[in-house]
Amino acid sequence: MAKLKTGRHTSALKEVRKTKKRTERNIAIKSKIRTSIKRVETAVKSGDTKGAQEQLAVAFSEWDKAAKKNIVHSKAASNQKARLSKLVAKIKK
Repeated sequence: MAKLKTGRHTSALKEVRKTKKRTERNIAIKSKIRTSIKRVETAVKSGDTKGAQEQLAVAFSEWDKAAKKNIVHSKAASNQKARLSKLVAKIKK
């Protein structure tokens, strides 16, 4: 594909398309993370130990996948996982 008449290069246009696609994907993954956090917190508030543990496993998985793809920082994921673990550990007692 040749250079466009308006002076924009095709590589720049392709980068814009790639950025848009990546941004949408990142937003979707972050939304999944927030949803899983809310589910863990609601299970803890209701006192459902088994449900909280199941949702905790899902949340851990979501955080790990996001950290692996560099959508969130690995240490941020680790901190959030620790915070959720503390919440679930409180209702076990």
